[in-house]
Amino acid sequence: MTSKPYLFLFALLGHNRGSANHFYFVKDINIGDEIKYSTSEGERTYKVVYKEQINEYDMSYLNYKDENILTLITCVENKQTLRWCVIASEIN
Repeated sequence: MTSKPYLFLFALLGHNRGSANHFYFVKDINIGDEIKYSTSEGERTYKVVYKEQINEYDMSYLNYKDENILTLITCVENKQTLRWCVIASEIN
């Protein structure tokens, strides 16, 4: 079995409306969609495996996993106590 150079849980939280609408697309993401994340170190591709509305204080989705995970959390329009939570697993 080939080991990965490192494992990480990467989470981004952001607004989806107004002048800081960086996460406007999250409400339209579907399970199975791919997300590409690019940095100066290169690009990684993730497949969406989970999408639900969660309680605003539920951060259990940020717990360590034994794989490379990207988690996106943003507000749900007109529902102050809910957040969209999208979890995507890295595609090898």
